[in-house]
Amino acid sequence: MAPAALQAMDLTSLRAVLAELRPELLPSRFEKAQQPDGHSLQLGFRTLQGRIWLELSWLAEAPRLLAIEPPPRQGDGSTLAQQLQHGLGGLALVSLEQPGWERVVELGLAPRPGEAIQRWLVLELMGRHSNLFLLDEQRRVVAAARQVRQQQSRLRPIGTGDPYSPPPPLSGQPPCRSESFESWQRQLSLLPLPLLKALQSAYQGISPALALQLAGDEPGASEALLAQPVAALSDQQWQALWQRWCRWLEVLEQEGFRFSPGRCCSYRCWQEQPAAAALGSATGQLPINHALAELHQRVLLERRLQQRRHQLRQRLEQLLQRERAQTQQQQELLDQVESSDQLQQQADALLCLAQPSRDQVAEAQALYKRARKLRRSVAAITPRLEQHQQRIEQLEASLTYLEQGSGETSPAELQHLQSLDDEIQAVMESQRPSRAAARARQREQQAPQPLELHSPGGLRLQVGRNHRQNEWISLRQARRGDLWFHAQECPGSHVVLKGSEGLAGDADLQAAADLAAHFSRARGNSRVAVVMVPCDDLQRIAGAGPGTVRHRGGEVLWADPGRAAALLAATPPSLGAEPEP
Repeated sequence: MAPAALQAMDLTSLRAVLAELRPELLPSRFEKAQQPDGHSLQLGFRTLQGRIWLELSWLAEAPRLLAIEPPPRQGDGSTLAQQLQHGLGGLALVSLEQPGWERVVELGLAPRPGEAIQRWLVLELMGRHSNLFLLDEQRRVVAAARQVRQQQSRLRPIGTGDPYSPPPPLSGQPPCRSESFESWQRQLSLLPLPLLKALQSAYQGISPALALQLAGDEPGASEALLAQPVAALSDQQWQALWQRWCRWLEVLEQEGFRFSPGRCCSYRCWQEQPAAAALGSATGQLPINHALAELHQRVLLERRLQQRRHQLRQRLEQLLQRERAQTQQQQELLDQVESSDQLQQQADALLCLAQPSRDQVAEAQALYKRARKLRRSVAAITPRLEQHQQRIEQLEASLTYLEQGSGETSPAELQHLQSLDDEIQAVMESQRPSRAAARARQREQQAPQPLELHSPGGLRLQVGRNHRQNEWISLRQARRGDLWFHAQECPGSHVVLKGSEGLAGDADLQAAADLAAHFSRARGNSRVAVVMVPCDDLQRIAGAGPGTVRHRGGEVLWADPGRAAALLAATPPSLGAEPEP
């Protein structure tokens, strides 16, 4: 499934963000700069009420300037963060401006309010041309997020030490609230263009999202209206468009912004009716900033998760293909061992001749040697086959864990994918014990966090979502009385019902079995055979990968994966881990 589309910050949303920030942020003392990734910067400013964090991003798909929740400490050692920490230290933010109708924000910093500005921080939010510059008092570039060379841009190359030059001027004229309806209509009708292109060529600051809002923000109808030639618009359509145009300019002039979800677009920051109640869910201080920050965080995380899942799936399929090819190669070598008896019989026949020649004796010796080599190879080939088969089972299980993931858009899901990646790496490095051991020690420093939920009787249910979590719940955290569930002869998650914490009823056992079926490759079946075994009867297979167990006996229950889906929806699972004894 494709991730949700991310509506870029346009001039309207940027002015709404700045209108909220100025009363809260000016003036404020700069305190901290950190760079969490290669395309964003986080700045901390101290006000009388506390610290406010800004995120400035020049990511091509989502350039933005927003107030965010206090972030974790990360990336304060990057070169750009250190340059800003040194260049802005001891200064106060005294200016926050957006010149003209450009998507450019200039943050001015001075020793104190009222004194001359000594540093400028300029953020350009222009798609793939987005950039960030630190300027000195002469507006020369001290540091830049991206150096723009001559071969990258003949119009505006700019780098460290160069005088800062603004972006090329926009086409069209600036919108004006005092313009008459006749002049506005005539300006849009100069060329026989569709309404969308006419708006964007005639006036500055018109984004595709704003054009949809000006056209009524009605799914289907707005797109159709923007696609119409301006000459085909009726008087009623012209008047409705003019009313929304005037309302938009009024909101910009009076800064009467309010956030709400859009119908044709993701969001909008202005309303057509002045008395309309805000529809956004954001409440409290800086509602527009926080709503936009939450939206960007959710969509960008969803894209990152989708990309990570795709990369892991491709890697697993390639590794499985390679392991299966190597298994087939070793099996073919093993099949040749059966011909050793035939070779020995041929050698015996040669030596049993009445008077074998020297060449026949040499041929017989060569046949004996080949037969002995083939028989000796069994001792080497058999362990290799077992190793390849073990890797195939682990990789197939990892592919199942990936396909049966929670699908949630959360940092915990990203951590789960990272754990799967680490396990895949450990499986493929099993032939290099020193490196594999080092990775294992690194993973052991963090306790696994399996899914946890409660059975109908209130007992805890633990679900492993990777090999390490399976071993954690089945062997290391299991207690006397706990019960282990797994789909029979099918890759899937281990499920442990904590019977040590109370008496398990039939409904509890059925819920655990349903979960084991749900988190297995047999999820699509209506009935799945699930093995139930006391955890005391589980044994770790020596030399095998983590989470690989064998058991004695056990009871088979028939499970329905659909019931588990209903249980998960009724009681959402949580991530939890018990401290290791």
